Amino acid sequence: MTVERATWVLLRGLARECEHWGEFPAVFRREIAAQQPNVELVLLDLPGNGPLFWQTSPSHVPGIVDACRAELVRLGKSGPFHLLAMSLGAMVACDWAQRFPGEVSGSVLINTSLRPYSPFYRRARPPGYWKLLASGLVRLNARWRESRVLALTSRMTVERDSVIDTWVDLQRRHPVGVRNSLRQLVAAMRYRASRLRPAVPMLLLCSRADAVVDWQCSQALSRAWGVPLRMHTEAGHDLPLDDAPWVARAVSEWLSVRAMNATTPAAMRIELA
Repeated sequence: MTVERATWVLLRGLARECEHWGEFPAVFRREIAAQQPNVELVLLDLPGNGPLFWQTSPSHVPGIVDACRAELVRLGKSGPFHLLAMSLGAMVACDWAQRFPGEVSGSVLINTSLRPYSPFYRRARPPGYWKLLASGLVRLNARWRESRVLALTSRMTVERDSVIDTWVDLQRRHPVGVRNSLRQLVAAMRYRASRLRPAVPMLLLCSRADAVVDWQCSQALSRAWGVPLRMHTEAGHDLPLDDAPWVARAVSEWLSVRAMNATTPAAMRIELA
């Protein structure tokens, strides 16, 4: 029997690129192999980030979605896709699922925040958010800047110097400009999700120790849309960096529950906490 290929599209956040996933894609692929043995991962850069740093970033989330869809066509990838995304990327995934549900098989949103479900002071936690923003906009020493970003977004990384070295090299090879950083920030601030839940299976993951976005933003979205939420008690905003195996296991368990529920009468279906 031929096993159908599952294609996952991974989306990062503001001014970050695919290489910032680090070891997560390899860990993720190994963990979900039991559920989806014929899996393909597509690490997609938002326009203006990574090798696409020369492009102008759209200043609204639907424009970013349209650019991502066009890039997948250019790469010869066809849906439906599973989306795994964090921060700004999670807003992109949400809008994608809302406007084009037929293209999305499922969506995993990590440490996101959406209007109208959470107030601004939780969606952008001071002072961490403003420190992160300033670090991304100033034109000072690259190592100093990336060190501040790591300090704000990670709580569990052990080999910090190695991570910073990698990030500094990425910024030198693919310099995300101040203009594009601002345009992505404007897109995130402008975005307002629909009151209606996207008609696709969804899992929310959040970090209790997130210093950038309050974990209660994910909780509010879970309650409003009736979708499962898993919370890590120690990780920071960059949850896949802090604990890649935990994220991968959470998604694998979610896929397993979905598979069981697909063949189980409604009254006997399992809910993932």
